[in-house]
Amino acid sequence: MFYNEDCIEGAKKYLKSNSIDLIINDPPYGINGDKLDKHYNRDESNVIDGYVEVPEKDYPEFSEKWIKEAARVLRPGGSIYIVSGYSQLRHILNALANTCLQEKNHIIWKYNFGVYTSKKYISSHYHILYYVKPSENVTFNTNAFFADYEKSENGGSMNYLDREDVWIINREYKPGQVKNKNELPKSLLTKMILYSSNPNDMVCDFFLGSFSTAKIAIGLGRKACGFELNRNAFDYQIKEIEKIKSGELFSELRQVPENKLMNKGKPLRQEEVIQIVTEFTQLIKKGTSQKNACNIISDKYGRGYWSILKMVNSSEISLPQTQQISLFG
Repeated sequence: MFYNEDCIEGAKKYLKSNSIDLIINDPPYGINGDKLDKHYNRDESNVIDGYVEVPEKDYPEFSEKWIKEAARVLRPGGSIYIVSGYSQLRHILNALANTCLQEKNHIIWKYNFGVYTSKKYISSHYHILYYVKPSENVTFNTNAFFADYEKSENGGSMNYLDREDVWIINREYKPGQVKNKNELPKSLLTKMILYSSNPNDMVCDFFLGSFSTAKIAIGLGRKACGFELNRNAFDYQIKEIEKIKSGELFSELRQVPENKLMNKGKPLRQEEVIQIVTEFTQLIKKGTSQKNACNIISDKYGRGYWSILKMVNSSEISLPQTQQISLFG
């Protein structure tokens, strides 16, 4: 389901309404991307010729048209991620506002080696707009990478840190390899695909380019489809994607342990509150620190750390000064 044609007309012809589970698009930036190698003095001898840029004057209408089609084909509960620079961001946001799609996050992707400038701040990030089609059941795999109890070296939640909306992911450099002008990193695509889709879901890319999204999606056991207007890129990458085996990337993924906080978010019974506060008091009297006491009780009762701490702080327990800690400490 890969087509060498314009995504707007192609979507109308080949994609049914509400048929796509996840869309990941990195559209042309409308900044003369076909000439940036001269502007930045880049060696693009291994870059496939024929990159199709969108003239700046056409960008508002272009954005309206392809985003309208994306909203049509996305199923209720499905997600769309759009990668954009800042130059034409307003047109993408305006186009999204004219659809039924709902904003979930405006993610900042911080990458390495921004473009050096001496008269202004150095640009070293892209915008990733995460929207969904309204539904009571939006696909989002909260524990795609970390279980609810896993901690970092400084005691912070790994799950929380991984789901913050600033992503620090380095761009990939492939010296000597044939490539497209713009390619999204494997780790970036893996993150979006695992959080917002399930095995056998259909992942679509309106601007296939190097087919990176499709390759990673298939490697993660999903199905893929999309469009690429550049004939040179399409002919080269359609042969490359035939080498990808479904699910071949699963072996590279970290095995996420099962969650432990099985009662997180559930209503507390009064008896449970009394038990928790009583056991907490006993641990403190034995010399256990408040932090360790909260962790012990959290594991035992399947409740979140902050839920335990809030419960304890709202009780009438009097702690020694050395045992006091702040909710933010």
